[in-house]
Amino acid sequence: MTIAFTICSINYLAQARTLGDSLKSTNPDVLFFIGLVDALNGVEFEDSYAPTYPMIEIDKIDIRDFQEMCDRYNITELNTAVKPFYFTYFFKHYPEAKNVIYFDPDIIVFQPLTELLHSLSKHNAVLTPHINTPIEDQLKPNELHHLNTGVYNLGFVAFSRSEANSQFISWWEEKLRYECLIDLCNGLFVDQNWMNFLPVFVQNTHLERNPGYNAAYWNLHERTFKKEDDTYYVNGTDPLIFFHYSGYDPAKPEILSKYQDRFELEKRKDLTELFDLYRNNLLTNGNAYYRKFPCAYIKPTPLRRYQRVRKFLKTPIHYVIGQLETI
Repeated sequence: MTIAFTICSINYLAQARTLGDSLKSTNPDVLFFIGLVDALNGVEFEDSYAPTYPMIEIDKIDIRDFQEMCDRYNITELNTAVKPFYFTYFFKHYPEAKNVIYFDPDIIVFQPLTELLHSLSKHNAVLTPHINTPIEDQLKPNELHHLNTGVYNLGFVAFSRSEANSQFISWWEEKLRYECLIDLCNGLFVDQNWMNFLPVFVQNTHLERNPGYNAAYWNLHERTFKKEDDTYYVNGTDPLIFFHYSGYDPAKPEILSKYQDRFELEKRKDLTELFDLYRNNLLTNGNAYYRKFPCAYIKPTPLRRYQRVRKFLKTPIHYVIGQLETI
């Protein structure tokens, strides 16, 4: 058995449902779950928006000192920090599961995961680097950004059942219990920098460089797309296995991703159909509806003092840069 799961709060259920739909159509034998970092108690969905995929609420997986994590983290940090705990949950409660795969909710799977499962039959774990080739400009993100945010993208990671992986995941849990922060000054970007250690600590970790895996805004400089006979191909030869729509907002369909400034959708015609497909799926699956739900575990917090100071210090610099750019 192979389990695939994602993690989100209620506000991202349209993305999770879209991922689940894509897995159901391409990999019907893979058991898909939604790890819900939220509480369903007292929540009543309209019938058309009631998710049909099994959801495992975060309080069901018995994370020690979970409330302290809620107090420590914002919604992005918290959704990321619980990732290894869900891996532990699935390996423990589904002893027949040989493999457990994590996908970010903002992903569409386009092909059977045959080669991935083959890799997991030979390797302990599978990771995808952010990039396979150098970047030739100074736009973002570039190699420096990836040094800050992690060599590997943790929108995807897959583990086979092994003692080495169990030990690594336990270590990972303890790191993310306290240090799953967006704090670049201290070398932290949620869970991603910690994953730099996986190929070091776990022998036989496979680094998947197939361009059909985890295609996203950060590697578009090395990947182009076309469709032939209902199949999307990357660079003319490799089937697109899954695309990661990180930073895309269907309410702003002209913006490829809010996290980058290298590409514009208008100038990347090879991406038009891929993004139209995703936007239509999100709208159909209730993106506007779910966005209205606040996460039960996150309390609104005032802007931290150090954030206010940092913003103040940067303001004159940004003003000067803006003035120079208008000359």
